[in-house]
Amino acid sequence: MGRNSQVVLLDVDGTLVDYDNQLPPSAVRAVRRARAAGRRVYVCTGRSRAEVPEEIWDIGLDGMIGGNGAYVEDDGRVLLHRHLSREQCQAVTVWLRARGLVFYLEANSGLYAPPAFREGARPAIRSYAAGRGRDARDLEVEDVLTGLVLTEDLVRGDVNKISFVLSSWADVEAARERFPDLLVGSWGGRGHEALFGDVALPAASKVEAVDVLLAALGARLEDTVAFGDAVVDIGMLRHCGTGVAMGNAAPQVKEAADLVTDDVEEDGLAHAFERLGLTG
Repeated sequence: MGRNSQVVLLDVDGTLVDYDNQLPPSAVRAVRRARAAGRRVYVCTGRSRAEVPEEIWDIGLDGMIGGNGAYVEDDGRVLLHRHLSREQCQAVTVWLRARGLVFYLEANSGLYAPPAFREGARPAIRSYAAGRGRDARDLEVEDVLTGLVLTEDLVRGDVNKISFVLSSWADVEAARERFPDLLVGSWGGRGHEALFGDVALPAASKVEAVDVLLAALGARLEDTVAFGDAVVDIGMLRHCGTGVAMGNAAPQVKEAADLVTDDVEEDGLAHAFERLGLTG
């Protein structure tokens, strides 16, 4: 691929959208101008496909990397989809129920949780939203987890990741001991306070997914530009040709980047696109 066909990879939360889940008009314009100039633009996010709303697709993306690398899509083609088996899903959900933890399943088709999740997750969801600068006093889980389906039908064969509300850090340690063949992590709001644990296949990573996408495109790693704000983005920023940290990124993310731009709420994405010549 020539230079005009650079591949641009955008984290979503805190990078493409702000902490109120709003899409800055400047970011939309920047992405559209970059695509008009021949660049290919993908979101590269922890979100599953069901969590990427039409508003984001309507920018005119070429595809996505989802589930922190478990899913890769280019121009409607599924290049990779690593997900838990039905047996793994059942084992994890049975263990979480026995431990008294509420959880939800993240699949490309939607988000699925037991009815008890709505009440049980409310404090954590509000802490998560408040940490991202939102007025969270009256928020319900559906306001943050778009498209959540409350159901008892929770043994599925298409689950990218299972997230659960932590009662303490001991839950993460116990899950790692119980499921040594799976990857158990944690996530939270601004400041990266651990509010949730998550369970996924260990092979899923943004770095590996980028390589899968580039192989399909016949593109070179040096022609990639990656944007992010969270610790989970560090590997991607270091791996790609140019790594850009948002101004609102964690300090260690900024240290890993080649360029630090302005905050997401201060048109940081658009400013970096201009500075790197991606829009022309």
